[in-house]
Amino acid sequence: MKKILFMASEAVPFIKTGGLADVVGSLPKYCDKEYFDVRVMIPKYLCIKQEWLEKMQYVNHFYMDYLGQSRYVGILQYEYQGITFYFIDNESYFNGSKPYGDWYWDLEKFCFFCWAGLSALPVIGFQPDVIHCHDWQTGLVPVLLKDRFHGGDFFRDIKSVITIHNLKFQGIWDVKTIKKLTMLPDYYFTPDKLEAYKDGNLLKGGIVFADAITTVSNTYAEEIKLPFYGEGLDGLMRARAGSLRGIVNGIDYDDFNPETDGSIVQHYNAKNFRKEKVKNKKALQAELGLPVDEKKFVVGLVSRLTDQKGLDLIQCVMDELCGEDMQLVVLGTGDERYENMFRHYAWKYQDRVSAQIYYSDALSRKIYAGCDAFLMPSLFEPCGLSQLMALRYGTVPIVRETGGLKDTVEPYNEFESTGTGFSFANYNAHEMLGSVRYAKHIYYDKRREWNKIIDRAMATDFSWKVSAGKYQELYDWLIG
Repeated sequence: MKKILFMASEAVPFIKTGGLADVVGSLPKYCDKEYFDVRVMIPKYLCIKQEWLEKMQYVNHFYMDYLGQSRYVGILQYEYQGITFYFIDNESYFNGSKPYGDWYWDLEKFCFFCWAGLSALPVIGFQPDVIHCHDWQTGLVPVLLKDRFHGGDFFRDIKSVITIHNLKFQGIWDVKTIKKLTMLPDYYFTPDKLEAYKDGNLLKGGIVFADAITTVSNTYAEEIKLPFYGEGLDGLMRARAGSLRGIVNGIDYDDFNPETDGSIVQHYNAKNFRKEKVKNKKALQAELGLPVDEKKFVVGLVSRLTDQKGLDLIQCVMDELCGEDMQLVVLGTGDERYENMFRHYAWKYQDRVSAQIYYSDALSRKIYAGCDAFLMPSLFEPCGLSQLMALRYGTVPIVRETGGLKDTVEPYNEFESTGTGFSFANYNAHEMLGSVRYAKHIYYDKRREWNKIIDRAMATDFSWKVSAGKYQELYDWLIG
């Protein structure tokens, strides 16, 4: 039995701020339990919902020297859907109303988490063959495995892999501070290790010292070797290209299932969507105060409202979009200027635009089920999960060809009758508008073709089963 430990800053269902939590919480369930014992370790935040905190069982505790003080490290565990989750407890570090906040404090608490998590393994008697780290918050782990922990028999043969979910976030501060927080010697703070552009960089340390590196789609794995997408680390990504592979994320097909989803009004599947899916549209229009019209082309957008998600493109052509014969449904929060833009257009075009400037899982599912198309014009997108959910619910994605969007959405070809969505290549507002208009034309004027696109979209398989197989190959290769 091969033992794998996931170390990360968040995991569903306990704590979630983005797609990272979905991956860490869902992927272990789909690994073959006959061959792999996969467990997960995250911090025990005080902001985890009480219902989960009450279920956690105390395992053990110890004191660890960190930054010249003896610090408490508690270990709790809970088994959820067949997977053992460990929680590292220290209330002075993991308090607060959300998992991330003050940048400097985040750096200190996640350095503590890396030290504490590794130190806890002999205490709980779990000796993994591979530690699978996620993003900068656990970037210190591969470094410590090669340094402070390498001497002991327990840790000597443990391999590490780091997954980059978004290269933009790297855990950067001045060298003096990072040296203090990591408790690493001067040796590590050179440009070929943890130093980048005169600063200390935790993610860079993870990438340099990990035995393997993955990112969350094939195209993104290629893109991050280029200066535009490389966030200053493109040279390092090229240097480590032999150890880098892209494995596209999946989604939990049991959870995101239009046949059983408790949030939507009418269940449907690939066979009966022609009759049943439209009932979700009418219910959505009614709930959001839009004119109820089952024939109207409805486009959904569920997103963080930031530049990365292509919101500046939408801003450029918003008046033109509102002039089209369609309705636009927006759900999300983010930059104030985009929040206020959507509020303004929802006021100006009350029969065409609905802006819900908050986040609701239930409403997001109603949008995936009730809209005809789903807009995702990202500047960059390591993987993206929204387009996978849209495909699953038979809502046709309109995306920019970047990262995981390019890997998962096949552009419609009217001459060969192929494709699962619509796409555009250049980061250009009118190119995006052209794709929306083309999709609308197919919807109104070639309804049989539109339904065939939905047939193909709902037949795609982006469940975790496929991706889990690729991760298992990676673990086998690392363990040897």
